[in-house]
Amino acid sequence: MASPTLRLILGDQLNENHSWFKQVDPTVTYCLFETWSEANYTRHHIQKITGFFLAMRAFAKRLRELGHTVVYRTLDETKALQLERISDNFAHLADEVGAKALGYQLPDEYRLDQELKSFSENYEGVIETADTEHFLSDRNELAELFAGKKTYLMETFYRMMRRKHGIMVTPAGEPETGQWNYDHDNRGRLPKDITFPVAKTFPRDATEIIELLERNGVETIGRIPGQQFSYPVTRAECLEALADFTEQRLPHFGTYQDAMTVDHPLLYHANLSFAMNTKLISPKEVIAAAIQAWREEPETITINQVEGFVRQILGWREYMRGVYWANMPQFASTNDLNHERALPAWYWTGATKMNCLQHAINQSLDLAYAHHIQRLMVTGNFALLLGVHPDEVDAWYLGIYVDAIEWVEITNTRGMSQRADGGLVATKPYCSSANYIDKMSDYCKGCHYQKKEKTGPRACPFNSLYWDFLDRHREQFSNNFRMAFMYKTWDRYSGEQKAAILERAAWVKENADEL
Repeated sequence: MASPTLRLILGDQLNENHSWFKQVDPTVTYCLFETWSEANYTRHHIQKITGFFLAMRAFAKRLRELGHTVVYRTLDETKALQLERISDNFAHLADEVGAKALGYQLPDEYRLDQELKSFSENYEGVIETADTEHFLSDRNELAELFAGKKTYLMETFYRMMRRKHGIMVTPAGEPETGQWNYDHDNRGRLPKDITFPVAKTFPRDATEIIELLERNGVETIGRIPGQQFSYPVTRAECLEALADFTEQRLPHFGTYQDAMTVDHPLLYHANLSFAMNTKLISPKEVIAAAIQAWREEPETITINQVEGFVRQILGWREYMRGVYWANMPQFASTNDLNHERALPAWYWTGATKMNCLQHAINQSLDLAYAHHIQRLMVTGNFALLLGVHPDEVDAWYLGIYVDAIEWVEITNTRGMSQRADGGLVATKPYCSSANYIDKMSDYCKGCHYQKKEKTGPRACPFNSLYWDFLDRHREQFSNNFRMAFMYKTWDRYSGEQKAAILERAAWVKENADEL
């Protein structure tokens, strides 16, 4: 009989279409572990840990149904064994079952990659590694594309990926619709009479997981209303969610993808990132479903809707993963703007008088979800203007969202949102005054603060902080052609006006917890 083999599956490697599972091998045992280290490497939203544990348990059940041998250890069990890390549990189980060979799929987080590398170097038996077979680009593909460059351009990467995979391109490698990018059509403000389709949800009782976390002393943030978890946690559910998106929300996705409203958390967004980041479904099939829907109904789903969606996955998602592996671990300590302030306490409670932040944060606490503009131009924008240390911003974003895994979180926050990377990811800081937020949302309506005022006790904090940010970072940005207009506008203010704005900004920074 062949020697027993033990294969590790991480919580974000729930891909039943992986080549590992094509055949049932009675000599192979698969293992999944709920561990203290993964539950506590940051302070997670309760729905985030709940979602991962539910999905892992469902995946183990699915593998068993397919005939595979699976060992699953709950947090109670790994704690009882006093095995806090994944590698400790892996080694312990290998000894227990007498495995002569071990296997694992390459992790997508640097810290786990290093942990398993270290484990492998000290293990005396045979260890084999496999690709996750999920992403459409290789781990080092972006680094090779931009070798020797000081900055990366996502559009260059995106076009390369379109050509590489033959996605909406002609045989000559040109865009089949005549242009690569329809971003200028995807900045629509919501009309007053618009209605939103009700997205399909998959509620299940999360009481068992909640009690497990409480019993083991895992500290969490956020809320889980009614102890119900509503995201899909099986592949079948994820495919249902994908079909629901292409049928109900893709027809307006692109046009309104940057819009925000207090009336609806999801608008026309897909909300498939948890499904993809756990690898229950693949980016290839998500892109294919969107393109198929467009080809079948081109009058209902216009090109800007589908191209904008494809660009977020084939372009931005793959791009951010490439940025991560090209620059870790040093990327995690970048702080190009030398920001040092603390994140205001109300980021953890939502208790602020600023309507936009109150809404975006409370939505995040309730749903573990906010769409990309809420993250970038509300919560991220304020932290950038205030001058919060990127470590604190990273910790908040990594913890609060159900889809937050470091490879995609840190590149978006430290790179795009906080510009801590020195401009590697973005050519300009993503910052704005209240004007942008008012243009793209209904948040300013009825707010305690006045959206057009820059000074005085009721002036919107975004306004004075915006000009203060530009003023204190003039050396870095004054020669940036994309920011020249803003500096010309600032320079037209009188010395007295500038002083008043900066005085208001100083007050806001010193009293940020009270806003």
